[in-house]
Amino acid sequence: MLSEKEKLETLTHLGIELNQVSDLDILMEHILTQARRFANADAGSIYIHDGKSLQFTYTQNDTLQKRLAKGEKLIYSTFTLPINKESIAGYAASTGLPLNLPDVYHLSPEKPYRFGKEYDEASHYKTESVLAIPMKASNGQVLGILQIINAQDDKKKVIALSENDEKMMMHFASIAAVALERAQMTRSIILRMIKMAEMRDPKETGAHVNRVGGIAVDIYETWAMRRNYPQKTIDKNRDVLRMAAMLHDVGKVAISDMILKKPGRFSDDEFEIMKQHTILGAQLFLGRKSDFDEAASLVALTHHERWDGKGYPGHVNITNGSPLPELKFPKGKPKGKKGDEIPIFGRIVAIADVYDALSSARSYKEAWDESEVLATIKKESGHHFDPEIVDIFFQDLEMIKSILERYANDL
Repeated sequence: MLSEKEKLETLTHLGIELNQVSDLDILMEHILTQARRFANADAGSIYIHDGKSLQFTYTQNDTLQKRLAKGEKLIYSTFTLPINKESIAGYAASTGLPLNLPDVYHLSPEKPYRFGKEYDEASHYKTESVLAIPMKASNGQVLGILQIINAQDDKKKVIALSENDEKMMMHFASIAAVALERAQMTRSIILRMIKMAEMRDPKETGAHVNRVGGIAVDIYETWAMRRNYPQKTIDKNRDVLRMAAMLHDVGKVAISDMILKKPGRFSDDEFEIMKQHTILGAQLFLGRKSDFDEAASLVALTHHERWDGKGYPGHVNITNGSPLPELKFPKGKPKGKKGDEIPIFGRIVAIADVYDALSSARSYKEAWDESEVLATIKKESGHHFDPEIVDIFFQDLEMIKSILERYANDL
């Protein structure tokens, strides 16, 4: 449990730490992790304001996590709550006031809000104390609700937070809101870029790129943990990968509509032009000034490479798309990158992109049956995909399927 001095130090450095995180989903995880550490809380959740409702977007729960096998991740379902005074989070959002409740199972009948026991009953968890805090933008608008659940003392006994701790958590929430507002703006800009691509290519949608980004981050985390990477390195790479994966096909904005919107199969010449979207996407991030630029360039360039070396664009000069002289076939075409020559981010996004594309309905095709999709992924191990990434994919399949459900529609 943090001392008063440590809590003040946490608040002092919180803004700097959160401003180092750019992606919205990764940021919410950091906010909740730090808030729970601050309050020594067993669990917590975040709701994001979405029109006239609150969207349940992220949760952490140490008790439930301990019930899982090592390396297994807590899977949760997303849902929405109306912004009214009938629920705890809804009350905090509609009034803009915090609620500090010592025992949600013994609320006064005079209160307008009630605690929904469904989650506790389904998970066999007992929620006791709850602190629900509005996170407000600079204009006073409620961006979301931060919920701290089952704060504990040094002996792991559940307690209600003190009035002083509540005030500190309000300050915590105000700092977090600044970072949240910035991350929402970044996400909005990325989705607008995707919207430009969608106007050209119906395969590129906000829901598709959110799913590809979420799946890629999940697979990367397992891959990195297998190698005992430091958590700080994992967190940094997850942040840039999430955004880079969303922009994997951004180079399509420079491909002719005559090709992008062609209803039938491409001719050989048309396919060669289509392949250029990888190089064009990578070129958008030349003059790299950040780790994100580096990651976005690599992902755009290499997500169509194949483990067996039969992908594209291969070993090329990014600035002009020409084959590297020492790495080209006799007829002048570049050799495809093979195996570990393909950066790990590209290998991961390749499987995330194909899985979602096959699993999703489009205007020009029906979604494949799940068994057919999974059989294709397995069959392509060692051919299209890195065998280890395929292994991780199946290890994390339940989490991956939950990501498909979470981003079923455009956001």
